[in-house]
Formats: sequence, structure tokens, C-alpha cells
Amino acid sequence: MLPAAILHRKGTACTYHLYTTTMEITTEFWYLLPIATLIATIAMSSGIGGAVFFSPLFMIALKLDPKIAIGAALATELFGFTSGLVAYIKAKLIDYKLGLNLMMISIPFAILGTVYGDLVPPVILKAIFAVGIIFIGYQLYTSWRQEEKEKLAAAHTKEFETEYENELIDSEGNVYRYTICNKNMGRMFAAIGGAFLGMISVGLAELQEYHLVAKCKVPTRVAVATSIFVVVVTVLVASIGHFYEFVQQGGAVFNQVLNIIVFTIPGVIIGGQIGPKLQKVIPADVMKVGISILFVLVGAFMLYTLI
Repeated sequence: MLPAAILHRKGTACTYHLYTTTMEITTEFWYLLPIATLIATIAMSSGIGGAVFFSPLFMIALKLDPKIAIGAALATELFGFTSGLVAYIKAKLIDYKLGLNLMMISIPFAILGTVYGDLVPPVILKAIFAVGIIFIGYQLYTSWRQEEKEKLAAAHTKEFETEYENELIDSEGNVYRYTICNKNMGRMFAAIGGAFLGMISVGLAELQEYHLVAKCKVPTRVAVATSIFVVVVTVLVASIGHFYEFVQQGGAVFNQVLNIIVFTIPGVIIGGQIGPKLQKVIPADVMKVGISILFVLVGAFMLYTLI
């Protein structure tokens, strides 16, 4: 048992009241450790935000209030993405200039999403989340169909042999050449994704990947690494607001979140190191199609629970 004392000043008088609360760490959620490791491995190998899995897990399986589930998911994702980010930094796969340009938009909108997300009723948050991941799943599936990929790959490969804006050389000496297309669309997705990340913990990584990989044909490894860089910093800002609320509420809410993340954080740190290595083995098409189908199923199930 960890005692915590809180001093409260009432009005302008110099009278203080002492309140005693307790925080108890239990092993109730031990099974979240292997689950978190698996989720982080999938997230880091594909560039999809881990919160898109953790939020429905917390809402459906643990039956947490959406606001609590989203905050816990963001905190968990922060540690998992940071672990993966270290691996991608070592691999020299991050386009820092592109990442900083996207963060200038995603961070302010994430703050807005966090602030005004409180005004949205829990059932609406669940509905937005469900519809959002169904849409993202559908977009990932259609953009990664094999026939579309093959049709565009040859044209872009030929184009980038002589005409390209960006060149990146990773730690293994591989050269990546690409051009960021539709920059206004990228900024719009950064704004929408940042706002959704603040409100429902997902959206930024998914929309960025859709834009960079599906539309601009940026090499998958560069797109994933850069996306993770942007998401880590944006999630850091968004999660501060959620954790401040948890601390303010104190008691059962803070204790419940603490007992969850004490198992999910070690899991995502482990998965964050496995994911980048797995990315080299599993074909990108197989990963994207599998995840897109999973998104649709999870979203449909969440809508069903609202009926």
C-alpha cells in the first residue's frame, strides 16, 4: 500500500485539511503483459498506432469508461512507440525534416482534441472510434490491393530514378529516394489525425501511413519510422492532459489506470524492439491486409455493443 497525503487550502483562510488516499498495485491484469507485447510488435512492424488495439481492449474486455480507456491507451502507446523509435533511430530511417513539418500541425490539434474531447459523451466517443477504425481499415485495404500496388510501383520507381526531392541512406547503406506528394493533403491528415489522437487516441499514424505509403509511394520503412517519430512527440503532449485528469480525479480512477499500465508498459517496450526486426521478414502487403481486416472487425463489434 502506498499512502499519499494531499493538503487542501480552503478559501483564503490558512486552514488545511489532510486527506489520505491509498494506491494498491495488484496482479489482476497480469495477462496484459503478453498481450501488450504482441500488440506492440504488430504496431511497430506496421506503423499502426498501438492505441487502436488497446482502446477497444480496455473498453470492451475491461469495460472501462472510454475517457479512462483512451488515456491509458495513449500512455501505453507512448512507451511502446518510444521503444520502437529508438530502434528506427539506430537504423537511420527517419526523415526528420518531414516529421517536424507534420508535428507543427499535429501537436496543436492534438491539444484541441484532448481539451474538447471532454465535451463529447462516452457513447459518442465509442461511435466515432468504431466508425473511424472501420474507415481506416477500408482505406488501408483498398490502397494496398496488389493490383493497385503493381500498377503504380513501376511508374514511381522509374520516376524516382531521376526525379526525386528526398534521399535517405540507412545504417545498412540502403538508399531510399522519394517525393512527398499532395503536401496540403498531408497537412490536413496531420490536423485531423492529431485531433482524433487527442480525442480517441487513434488516427494520426493511420492517416499518415495512408498518405505517405499509399498515395506518395514513400518507401514503407521510411514512412513507418517517420510516422512513429511524429506520433511519439504528439502522443507525449496529448497524454499529459489525460494523466493530469487522472491525478486530479485520484482514488479509484488513478489506481485502476496504474494497475493497467504497470503491465502494458513493459510489454510494449519489449514489442517495440521486436517489431522493427519483424518488419524485415513479413511482406508489407500481408501485414496491411491483415490489419485492415482486423480494424473492420473490431469497429463492427464496437458498433454492435452500442446497439
